[in-house]
Amino acid sequence: MCGIVGVYAPKKDAARLAYFGLYALQHRGQESAGIAAADGMTLRSHKDMGLIGAVFEEDDLALMQGHIAVGHTRYSTTGSSVVVNAQPLLERSELGDFAFAHNGNLTNTEELRASLSPTTILQASSDSEVMAKLLVEASGTMTQRIQNVIDSALGAYSIVLCTDDELYAFRDPWGVRPLCLGSFPDGGGWAVASESCALSTIGAKYVRELEPGEIVRISDSGIESTQTHRVNAHPALCMFEYIYFARPDSMLAGRSIYMARHEMGRALAKEHPVDADVVMAIPDSAVPGGIGYAAESGLPYVEGLIKNRYIGRTFISPDQTIRARGVHLKFNPVLENLRGQRVVVVDDSIVRGTTTPRIVSLLRESGATEVHLRITSPPIKHPCYLGVDMASYDELIAANYTIEQIREKTGADSLGYLSLDGLVTATGRKREEMCLGCLTGEYPNAPASHRSRAIAG
Repeated sequence: MCGIVGVYAPKKDAARLAYFGLYALQHRGQESAGIAAADGMTLRSHKDMGLIGAVFEEDDLALMQGHIAVGHTRYSTTGSSVVVNAQPLLERSELGDFAFAHNGNLTNTEELRASLSPTTILQASSDSEVMAKLLVEASGTMTQRIQNVIDSALGAYSIVLCTDDELYAFRDPWGVRPLCLGSFPDGGGWAVASESCALSTIGAKYVRELEPGEIVRISDSGIESTQTHRVNAHPALCMFEYIYFARPDSMLAGRSIYMARHEMGRALAKEHPVDADVVMAIPDSAVPGGIGYAAESGLPYVEGLIKNRYIGRTFISPDQTIRARGVHLKFNPVLENLRGQRVVVVDDSIVRGTTTPRIVSLLRESGATEVHLRITSPPIKHPCYLGVDMASYDELIAANYTIEQIREKTGADSLGYLSLDGLVTATGRKREEMCLGCLTGEYPNAPASHRSRAIAG
């Protein structure tokens, strides 16, 4: 779920543009951040643990001159959350130095690691470094080396890469993780980013999504595209981008994330109506769905919980007395909107089922007479192997309990999940164009060791 950005903008401060692009992608990862910049001759980088605003100061950006840059904000899956795994990674090859930033997760990392030269030294513990080393050890032009990696790597990977004078971007043949291309006005260069919201933040106009398996090379001679193909690969964009990950003001394949979530809420109201007084949503990702549910049901939409957006953004841990209050750290109820009300609560998902009962309890403590849970995704019954730190089968509540049992555990008066058909229709995409592995157990390229369990589950 990491956020990546790449900039090729002659006569512009690319590192500063990448910095603000990463700010727009901070929701995709908060563990570490980094930028590498090049001026045509030299490649420089800076990275550290923490949020973007804490990692970079003015002096850091002032030292990173150049018209090319790549940036990364990390949410770890493979590889622990330590500074050695922060990106971009810097590598040296016979073609020269390059910086490498990766969003996704490989499913054949050990096989790829075993294929590296015995003399190769790995400093990090991430699958990203394995991919970068494969590029180092490959032969030919950088585009040819990238093609070799695409031929061998399984899993999810959207990549931005820069040398001292070129910018590259590419996606895996399934297109599991998003990556889009934008242009600066008046021929001022190009940018790539995980989401379109980052492009608009830095003044670039959204052009299109990179195709699955596409390699884009940007240099002083312009932009060129190479399309790779892989047998049995088909488009499989992660459905959770629509449900939760992507910012609501982003677009995927021309479809507004906000409107997709709004339609999920409308469909949910049709599938699971309830006699109630008000509709609320768990902020922030479920808000468009809550508004959609209210619009379709004719019930008024209210703010039931106010989110403290700074919780989880500090290195200071609360003491045990505060920690014991659980959701009170993150949410404060609006008592006037809850007292004496039969409340429909719209949320985007229930994963482990540990937080939802606390929210239901908080709403009852605040005076709600009934609490009806409505979820804008189907039950999550399977782990993710493609870049989301999803729980194991033992931890996933929907993998082990029926919907009625989940309702009992949450303490809700009723519980309704959006159907798979309703979800897919809201995205405007075809079912065969999505990765629905966490919902159906059918993955585009799951690890061999998990395929039998996934299918059986």
